[in-house]
Amino acid sequence: MENVIIIGTGCAGYTSAIYTGRANLRPLVLAGTQPGGQLTTTTEVENFPGFPEGVQGPELMMKMMAQAQKFGARFEYETVTSITKDVDDGGFTVVTDTRTHRAKAVIVATGASPRHLGLPNEQQLIGHGLTSCATCDGAFYRDVPVCVIGGGDSACEEATFLTRFASKVYLIHRRDELRASKIMAERALANPKIEPVWNSTIIEYVTDAAGEMTQVRLQNLLTGEESSLDLKCVFVAIGHVPNTAFLGGLAGLDENGYILHHKGMMTNVDGLFAAGDVADHVWRQAITAAGQGCAAAIEVERYLADVWGE
Repeated sequence: MENVIIIGTGCAGYTSAIYTGRANLRPLVLAGTQPGGQLTTTTEVENFPGFPEGVQGPELMMKMMAQAQKFGARFEYETVTSITKDVDDGGFTVVTDTRTHRAKAVIVATGASPRHLGLPNEQQLIGHGLTSCATCDGAFYRDVPVCVIGGGDSACEEATFLTRFASKVYLIHRRDELRASKIMAERALANPKIEPVWNSTIIEYVTDAAGEMTQVRLQNLLTGEESSLDLKCVFVAIGHVPNTAFLGGLAGLDENGYILHHKGMMTNVDGLFAAGDVADHVWRQAITAAGQGCAAAIEVERYLADVWGE
């Protein structure tokens, strides 16, 4: 039986692996199909402490993984399909696409996937003019036009934030009024750099020869009329989907599917912990995910000592 299994990687998973490895727990990390998580789809990361010149997202993830391996973490590229709490001994059975594992404790660090429009070439454009994080990428688009897709608080917040950098921010929404709270909507619409584009949706991303975003094609949902906007980046703010389907109802979730913390990083199930974006719908930053990964690992160490006498 493993001392601890960490499901997922990214900043939360890798940091959990570093700390549990240094605690001599020999963690097993089940990395799934996207080792490194969302940051592997990002180019330059400028806001992670310790890198004053910035660092490429994939490079940062590779360094974290190497650091975890240095302290004894083991990695398997398996996708978890289910997890159950065992009544007999209080451990967990973790089933993957290839085999079954058992563990005394589990840290879930599977993140959340941003919702996209489902248009052709969308995945290839991530990091090349298509993103879901204004805080992460806004500074790369100084003095050029960009757009935000969405009409809720997140979309308004992202659009307002982007006015610090972009020359113009188009706020594209499917309806004729924003769904955001009154104060957020008023703040966004009062900003002279923000131009709302009502009753519209993007139907095509247009790129240059290098594969970078140059334009979007729009369709008015009331009239069917098509038009285009020249811009350099599309910020998608239509929500995230926490990667929790494999839990099968084991842990408590909020109304949007994010794992609820019960005490510290522990869920409502003893021995089951959650860290990073899978349980965080507020901050969603690399550094906050790393912090939660650290906290979860320390709590696992204490849990194993208290409950298992390890």
